[in-house]
Amino acid sequence: MTVAVETGLWRLDADTSAVALRHKTMWGLVTVKGAFGVVSGEGEARSDGSVVGTLILDAASVDTKNAKRDEHLRSADFFDVANHPEITFAVRGVDSWQGDTVQLSGQLTVRGVSRPQSLTAHLADVRADALTATTEFTVDREEFGLGWNQMGMVRGLTTVTATLRFLRTAA
Repeated sequence: MTVAVETGLWRLDADTSAVALRHKTMWGLVTVKGAFGVVSGEGEARSDGSVVGTLILDAASVDTKNAKRDEHLRSADFFDVANHPEITFAVRGVDSWQGDTVQLSGQLTVRGVSRPQSLTAHLADVRADALTATTEFTVDREEFGLGWNQMGMVRGLTTVTATLRFLRTAA
């Protein structure tokens, strides 16, 4: 049975939402973990079952609990927040919907580079006025121009996890 989501406009509740990342560094010996402190977004569930929306991360809000590393992540070596202050995921459609699991396709834009991205989201606590979506997916940072890699220390994929709470704003 497919979870019924009310049609209408939905707004991300930033106070109860979180987007985090983790990446192995130091030749795979250390896992760097971080989160984005400023997130926003909105979406629309349409009567035909389609979904569109945008999630926006303030790239400068990245926090790994290490000020020097965070400044480096904000620099031109990585996110280049002076020129690209936002990271966005634009949902373009629903590929499949089975029970409380939805396969979404969209466009991920990091550092001004856009690439198609699919992800699986799990819906929980779905009510007429609120729902929570969780997801975890991987990103190849080099595809987005984040290729800095001194002495080969940074390899592999970055894992992104998100818990997103949406509130219905209109019919």
